[in-house]
Amino acid sequence: MFTGLIEEIGSLQHINRQGESLVLTIRAKRVLEGVCLGDSISVNGVCLTVIRFDTNTVLMDVTAETFRRTALNRLIPGERVNLERAMQVTARFGGHIVQGHVDGTGFIRDKEVQVHAVYFTIEPGDSSLFRYIIPKGSVTIDGISLTVVDTNEHRFRVSIIPHTLAETVLQYKRPGDPVNLETDIIGKYVERLLLWNAADVTDRRAVHPNGGSRLSEAFLKEHGF
Repeated sequence: MFTGLIEEIGSLQHINRQGESLVLTIRAKRVLEGVCLGDSISVNGVCLTVIRFDTNTVLMDVTAETFRRTALNRLIPGERVNLERAMQVTARFGGHIVQGHVDGTGFIRDKEVQVHAVYFTIEPGDSSLFRYIIPKGSVTIDGISLTVVDTNEHRFRVSIIPHTLAETVLQYKRPGDPVNLETDIIGKYVERLLLWNAADVTDRRAVHPNGGSRLSEAFLKEHGF
């Protein structure tokens, strides 16, 4: 689990590709402090496992599922990446709950520079993600915990303060660039519980009979609401 507060910008040194599987070699420093084999490190918001390391590089596997679902498949050697170690129970929780399990990718459609902030407009590749993206809610972009400013039917905006811009790869991003997106896990659980409780307890298959919910005005009236 991660917080979405980026610790370091790393440099992708090498990509060993075998079909839809990758091994990434990343040059880093801070995230290697106290690292062990099997540790989790977030790379642009994707939770990856350390399979080898030395004093200034770390190697991590990218499975075929991760390759297909994230923007890691568009990385090239020399590119910079956001890095964060898994959170410690004793540390301050400064962002929000980030799993490193990317829901999908999106594209930067606009970058608007203002006096004390830069506004990024993001268009998700999967419009169904919008049910978890709400104004003033949390969203993760390339591993960065951010607050949603506003949304419309196709896009949403986030505001980046100068410190966040300087400490993450967003400073190098331009309109058209892909990003990894992870929505708030709390919204997913709330949705699942509502769908589950709305279903007939004798037939749990009715939870998602058509991909929708049985929670309705008639159902609420029937149960005293």
